[in-house]
Amino acid sequence: MGGGIENSARDAHAVRVAATIELPSVSPGIIREEETESKENLDPGYLVICWNDPVNLMDFVTHAVQQVFAWKKEKAEFHMMQVHNQGKSVLTRETMERAEFYVHELQKYQLHATMEPGE
Repeated sequence: MGGGIENSARDAHAVRVAATIELPSVSPGIIREEETESKENLDPGYLVICWNDPVNLMDFVTHAVQQVFAWKKEKAEFHMMQVHNQGKSVLTRETMERAEFYVHELQKYQLHATMEPGE
């Protein structure tokens, strides 16, 4: 029957241990930046431009643009018509590396594509 004394001593020790454990207080923090960069300081990016050529058919250009950019047919057709009617279309504005990637992908389809710094 000595187990009762051992149990009460163990319980008292557990209470003391639990009382000494402090849980960290968690409060949601909102971090606000006081200064944001002005538009003049932002990287203007690079424009990916597709140019008109006398070789590729309009359906092929639409297909190539859809494949490279994963665009819906309507958006690809819009840019294809810009290329056809205006001689060029700015397809996207990206970082230098991403713009280079898109230009190379378009060139794999034998399209005349270039990149230039954005304004």
